[in-house]
Amino acid sequence: MPVVLPSETELYALTDTKLSGGRSVEEVAEALLGAGIRILQYREKHMKEGGMLEECRILRRITAKYGACFIVDDHVDLALLAHADGVHVGQEDIPLADVRALAGTELIIGVSTHAPEQALAAQAGGADYIGVGPIFATRTKEDVCDPVGLGYLDWVAASIKIPFVCIGGIKAHNVREVVEHGGRCCALVSEFVAAPDIREAVARVREAMTGSRCVMV
Repeated sequence: MPVVLPSETELYALTDTKLSGGRSVEEVAEALLGAGIRILQYREKHMKEGGMLEECRILRRITAKYGACFIVDDHVDLALLAHADGVHVGQEDIPLADVRALAGTELIIGVSTHAPEQALAAQAGGADYIGVGPIFATRTKEDVCDPVGLGYLDWVAASIKIPFVCIGGIKAHNVREVVEHGGRCCALVSEFVAAPDIREAVARVREAMTGSRCVMV
């Protein structure tokens, strides 16, 4: 299955059990992927690793069915055990060089960045893509840093050669602004998984982002 990197699609979704309104990760994933999402990241901060591995394996089966790219947040061991396509790490997680040593060429590796020096280091260190954010203020993630704003996005779009995904506080009402500053791929969490109708939410964001309304079935 070809791996879709963030520069090749417009929307990137993350899971969040606490925001999903009691729906299972399987139900949320089916709705997201059925709406045309082709990159899905599993992000779970409040579960023991055995349960996380079980959910990762469920998501691997679903993403394979849809031909979608499956990324695991933070946990390179779970990504490898679940045969995910990639792992995404933050600045305070396992360093990029160590993740690469563990994963070899089996996983694509994304790295969160909040400043030019971090982006340059990730690019030089062999990251396959970087996260850029938080663009706007967000409460979705605990212990998040202050918003980096659109100025950092402008710099990344002009200076970084590897794919990047914009994240942090992105909603239907401001996604177009991100696009106008060079964001080709935008990651959303609560706007999707907390929506009563996930497919409609994806269509609404895609319409705001691209000017075209299309729901994949």
